[in-house]
Amino acid sequence: MPRSYKGGCACGAIRYETNSEPVFQNHCQCLDCQKRSGTGHGSYLTFANRHQMHITGEASTWRVAGDTGNEKIHAFCPNCGTPVYLAFAAMPDLIAIHATSLDDPGQFSPQALTYSYRGHAWDAIDQSLKIHERMPAG
Repeated sequence: MPRSYKGGCACGAIRYETNSEPVFQNHCQCLDCQKRSGTGHGSYLTFANRHQMHITGEASTWRVAGDTGNEKIHAFCPNCGTPVYLAFAAMPDLIAIHATSLDDPGQFSPQALTYSYRGHAWDAIDQSLKIHERMPAG
């Protein structure tokens, strides 16, 4: 039986659910993730089939070019401000949800740390993970 991943924003105005399995789970220490999270990194579960993610509620979005130059679309709740998911202009089928937006954040099982060269000594990440200075290719 497939596992369900569900969650949403802090006030409940945006909800999501999928029975798909994530293709990548990571901590990211890029500058964008640091600034958006207010901490040293962001944590994400990425799913390959955005159309299999059922989302209710209307998110507000803003766009930014990442370290690679590719545009990321950040979706957040216009009521409570909670970041909920990311989309990628260059890879429109992918969707990444914020690990702490899950109803059960214990479902997050990080595989890697990306953009480690942007990390801070005070933001220690599990050194047993695969560590990438930037985003790994394909």
